[in-house]
Amino acid sequence: EQFSDGVGYGWVDSLRDAAEAEVTDAMFRSAKDRFPYGTPTTKEGYRYRMIFEEFYPSEAAAKTVPFGKSVACSTERAMSWDESFSLRADPSGRAAGVHDAAYDATFVADDNVKTSKAKKTKAATAN
Repeated sequence: EQFSDGVGYGWVDSLRDAAEAEVTDAMFRSAKDRFPYGTPTTKEGYRYRMIFEEFYPSEAAAKTVPFGKSVACSTERAMSWDESFSLRADPSGRAAGVHDAAYDATFVADDNVKTSKAKKTKAATAN
């Protein structure tokens, strides 16, 4: 069992909500400047990276951690195992099929994909 399965959706969601509140949009926009190696792609990832750097403040330490999209605590390679994973990158494990009830049909975990979809939707409605 993954940690997120054991503690339940509420705890995982509250950690995400806390990251959304703590990491401002300005901080997230400048993530590449603060974290040039393994730049976080979500505010939640940014928050965890901040915590990691409090204890391990060097780039050498950051390089000991694999970065990339993940599904169910796997490596980025797993993203190609199932087409549905490509839009449901979620290291907590909730992207796995047994957790479908946790998401609605529009769920996208990757903030970069969310932004891209929002721009496409906005452009489509403007026409």
